[in-house]
Amino acid sequence: GPEVECLTLAEGPFGIESQLDSDSVVMPLTKLVTSRPDAGAFVIACYSDPGLDACRSVVPQPVFGIQESGVLTAMARADRFGVIAIADASIPRHRRTLARMQVLDRLACEIALNMSVDESARGAGTFDRLIEVGTSLKKQGAGVVILGCAGMARHRARLEAELGVPVIDPTQAAVAMALGALLGR
Repeated sequence: GPEVECLTLAEGPFGIESQLDSDSVVMPLTKLVTSRPDAGAFVIACYSDPGLDACRSVVPQPVFGIQESGVLTAMARADRFGVIAIADASIPRHRRTLARMQVLDRLACEIALNMSVDESARGAGTFDRLIEVGTSLKKQGAGVVILGCAGMARHRARLEAELGVPVIDPTQAAVAMALGALLGR
């Protein structure tokens, strides 16, 4: 199948933790995608989907954002979904995307870990906090849980086993959609 190449945006912050962080990567992302005419598709692996529309406007290849892809995948698995966010400040940014997608009525709830991106990936207490937040999302009606940061991916399988509901790694969802777009040509 197609090769998957993972790149880190050199001009960006370690993780997107604010609207300013999100906005700061838009121009570097558009430069990156336009510099890669050899790519069949692109995945923006940040749950805020920074620069998604801008990137789509400058390249002919399909561009997938992990929030959009994760939400679409979650809605295929359950009627209502919950999101585990990194921080409370992320939630309004995520809700704007959900409103644009016209799916806010499918959102059971979004709850923040209130950790940094780095802590969410490697922190000692991260998994316990993921269980706590995931359990709360289930109690509020989520039939599926979306990890609201690419850095949480390593916890997906274990968290799904612990919660007993599907847990969506949005990067995996976006890559699956990109592969589907490429293989469907």
